[in-house]
Amino acid sequence: MISSVLVANRGEIACRVFRTCRELDIRTVAVYSDADENALHTRVADAAVRLPGATPTETYLRGELIVKAALTAGADAVHPGYGFLSENADFARAVLDAGLVWIGPPPEAIEAMASKTRAKELMAAAGVPLLAPLDPEAVTEADLPVLVKAASGGGGRGMRIVRELADLKGDLKAASTEAQSAFGDGTVFVEPYVEHGRHVEVQIVADTHGTVWAYGTRDCSLQRRHQKVIEEAPAPALAPGVEERLHFAATAAARTITYAGAGTVEFLVSGDDVHFLEMNTRLQVEHPVTEAVFGVDLVALQLSVAEGARLDGDPPSPSGHAVEARLYAEDPAQNWAPQTGTLHRLSVPGIRLDTGYEDGDTIGVHYDAMLAKAVAYAPTRAEAIRRLAGALERATIHGPVTNRDLLVRSLRHEEFTTARMDTAFYERHLADLTTAAPDPYAPLAAALADAHGRSRFGGWRNLPSQPQTKRYASAHGEHEVHYRHTREGLTADGVRVLSAAADLVVLEIDGVRRKFDVTRHDDRVYVNTTALTVLPRFPDPAAQQAPGSLLAPMPGTVARIADGLTTGSAVQAGDPLIWLEAMKMEHKITAPATGTLTALHATPGQQVEVGALLAVVQQEPPL
Repeated sequence: MISSVLVANRGEIACRVFRTCRELDIRTVAVYSDADENALHTRVADAAVRLPGATPTETYLRGELIVKAALTAGADAVHPGYGFLSENADFARAVLDAGLVWIGPPPEAIEAMASKTRAKELMAAAGVPLLAPLDPEAVTEADLPVLVKAASGGGGRGMRIVRELADLKGDLKAASTEAQSAFGDGTVFVEPYVEHGRHVEVQIVADTHGTVWAYGTRDCSLQRRHQKVIEEAPAPALAPGVEERLHFAATAAARTITYAGAGTVEFLVSGDDVHFLEMNTRLQVEHPVTEAVFGVDLVALQLSVAEGARLDGDPPSPSGHAVEARLYAEDPAQNWAPQTGTLHRLSVPGIRLDTGYEDGDTIGVHYDAMLAKAVAYAPTRAEAIRRLAGALERATIHGPVTNRDLLVRSLRHEEFTTARMDTAFYERHLADLTTAAPDPYAPLAAALADAHGRSRFGGWRNLPSQPQTKRYASAHGEHEVHYRHTREGLTADGVRVLSAAADLVVLEIDGVRRKFDVTRHDDRVYVNTTALTVLPRFPDPAAQQAPGSLLAPMPGTVARIADGLTTGSAVQAGDPLIWLEAMKMEHKITAPATGTLTALHATPGQQVEVGALLAVVQQEPPL
């Protein structure tokens, strides 16, 4: 029997595994980097061991340090979570060689599926349908579009869709660099890209006695950068017979490699066609939707299998529908740029919320941008979607910019509600989903709440009837609002101020009474779901940057610079110039105009803060 588990991971997944361990009276051990010294998973574990350093390469990817930590802390088992070393066969062997229980599949099974190219060979031999890899040197226009994909790892890293033959060489290099950074293996391959396909997967659990259970299906078609955003179970609107074929292929894949534990077999589905993509030899981020529909705890099953238990009888029958949305600290309108800073408040009441953060925690630059997974369950798909969208819409999220509004609009989009989505959903609809009219009264409510707070100390009384002005910035631009103090109270043109307090403003607008909840953290004001930044009354001219300045859109590390790029180089508008690595993803910074690079301040390996000046492009004068 397992008595103490070290989770070789961080954040949300570590907290998720700890929760089941506590329910089973199993002691928990965390490992943490210097950047995670005060992280939630570090705080909630029964014991925690420091891994010196901040980056994943220095810490969570150091298998020998993690094994040593388990032995030092007295753990008798290791759970890998997902990401990092979860699909590293050498790490699994090191855990077993140290006399510890490995809560995962046999190293040989991990090894068989670790290389997606080798996995495809095994699946082809087992009769599982798949897309055959292409020789990168032999790809022609007729083969396009194609997908460049990392041979190791997952999570959408090291993947590129190539639609122009001229882009293939550069995308191969970029994908390889990203894969090397994320997984320590820069091997990539090329395969056909199926337009309008759906990403459908099967959760399997296998014991060490030859039994394999298939837990229904999941649809994970809504993806950005090949990383899942919204997932659901069961997969809706599958053609007749497809689910049975998926189950057969998934269990055949597991038996082919003598699998044990929890795993996921992923497929691309297009109509009646089913293509094997890969097998993830670990727990998936989206496992909660399967847990909700089948009424199981997949982490508990992992622990049970690791202890040698049998899966008796048949798997439980599914019931109802579940939908999960990944809440990211990122700005979808700015090329999904990750965001950092203090998470002042996170509350999504009424549904399951799996998170690695609490109020006041810091969102750093070193790790994935996911804040939480919000999961709603209901008897029907329509009810589950409505419940999740409503919960996210009412959520309180104060801190870095998030994708919350995108999630709500995606869940309510007709293509999703009618189950007609595919993996290109965001390619088609991102512009519409990120273009929304701001609440025009949010800045006024912020100003009135602030005015109420200051009026308590008499700061306005010298000129009570003079108009007051406040300026704010939001994702939609800058806003200037005006109001007055009168003997009757605060007034503003076009609305009736029914009440104004520091945390609540009530306005009557065109005969409709509206409430505005107001919270302030330093220079940030949150009015319902609108985030505002307080601006000085008069802008500082010194803060203006020269035209053509390339600023870092996020904190991160300069991963690389375009070949041959130096001061004086001629550049074309849209040319990629600098790549930043932040939150385990590469972000391309392009030339804003055709002209000459007049300054280059970025160097590979350099750590930069948001807003740092990286380079300057002087635009060519018009002819």
